[in-house]
Amino acid sequence: METSPPPNPYEEAAAEYSARNESNVWNACYERPAILALLPEISGQRVLDAGCGSGAHSAELRSRGASVIGLDNSAALLRIAHRRLGPDVPLHLADLGDPLPLPEADVDVVLASLVMHYLQDWTPTLREFHRVLRPGGTFVMSTHHPFLDYTLSGSENYFAHEQWSEPWTFDDKTVTMRFWRRPLHAILDALTNTGFTLTRLSEPQPLPEVRDRDPRGWKLLTTQPRFLFLAARRD
Repeated sequence: METSPPPNPYEEAAAEYSARNESNVWNACYERPAILALLPEISGQRVLDAGCGSGAHSAELRSRGASVIGLDNSAALLRIAHRRLGPDVPLHLADLGDPLPLPEADVDVVLASLVMHYLQDWTPTLREFHRVLRPGGTFVMSTHHPFLDYTLSGSENYFAHEQWSEPWTFDDKTVTMRFWRRPLHAILDALTNTGFTLTRLSEPQPLPEVRDRDPRGWKLLTTQPRFLFLAARRD
């Protein structure tokens, strides 16, 4: 008997997640500025926002003059993104583990923000990113830092490739988030084995305003690696 996949937690808490993502220091003052800093000049470029969620990154990409395409596997988050971005930004319901609904060499940049750690196998997804990128195109991503996942998962083996889960509490519900962790060398090998050349690896600090807005968050973000940021070129 086949086992049905667990429900998408973002379907259960899309509105609460989107509101929290909009302004909390982890996203607004740490992840978004850091991943956007890895981008080349994107005015006039075609950018795929892979795992676009409720559209916060897409809105910034568009404000910088890019033509944006968004993909996500949560219909609820895509509805929020559509209200934010309007009809001029095409949004598609898609699983990044499947072939992407884009032709070959269709985009100049692929941005994947905090989405890769949901995937067990990165190879099919990275091959698809390579396929839809034009030669010389840029791939930028953020993901859980391997040290963070190793610590929070309670695993006894840093080098393991394994799934772990964490409860996230929103206003009126708790959902179970499931992540796949892997060591740093596996992350870098996955990129190079699918035709990318790493151009930058970043472990950034949050914006200075976090010190006063959220002293606890400031301490965590400035003393322990939380997310890992990578930029690569499609050869």
